[in-house]
Amino acid sequence: MRSLGTRRATLVAGAATVAALALGGCSAGQVAETAILDTPIAGVNAQSENGSVLIRNLQVEYNGVEGYHAQEDAPLEVNLYNQSNEAVTVTISPQPVERPQVVTGTRVGFVSTATVTTPGQVGTPASGEPSSGASAEPEASTPPAEPATSVQPAQIKIGPQGSAVFRPTDASQLQILGLQEELKPGMAVALVFEFSNGDAKLNVEAPVASPLTPAPRGSAEIEEAEGGH
Repeated sequence: MRSLGTRRATLVAGAATVAALALGGCSAGQVAETAILDTPIAGVNAQSENGSVLIRNLQVEYNGVEGYHAQEDAPLEVNLYNQSNEAVTVTISPQPVERPQVVTGTRVGFVSTATVTTPGQVGTPASGEPSSGASAEPEASTPPAEPATSVQPAQIKIGPQGSAVFRPTDASQLQILGLQEELKPGMAVALVFEFSNGDAKLNVEAPVASPLTPAPRGSAEIEEAEGGH
């Protein structure tokens, strides 16, 4: 017959084993989520209806205290994670909205810029003297080339268990184009996410990111502080 102390020790050991197994099973199912959240999250987090696609750190790039003017374009930042074993295409579009502090745009797309150069024309011979019949006045110089901008639809294909990460520093920026109203810190942009796997559309509001450093103090405050000495 077991003593009372032995029985208690056995029960405690058994409970510890069950707790360890439960914790192990829980952590095994959260490996992907832990990997996703290994850095501080500043933007909005959401997920598709069935949890097949995770949306993480969705936000608009901070553009100073003045924010963005109407008709300007604003870079977006977002991480997308496909949790399924099938490829999925995510389409991002602006969402019409009529709420205070929330604005929309005309479209969402990837914007890339390339500079197109045009060879200049030579107005005089190599000797530097005007050729016969040619004017001695130099020809008008070729105007500087303007960057050529191309926009691709925001349709993002993500492989099975894959991910897609977009930053404002990317060569091809993900942007909300043609803001309908001004967009300042504390406000948000209304977006809709569509999924090719049949999940329902998801409406999400992307807030304006917070500044990495505090905004500088106004000159009036500085002058007031100096006048007090």
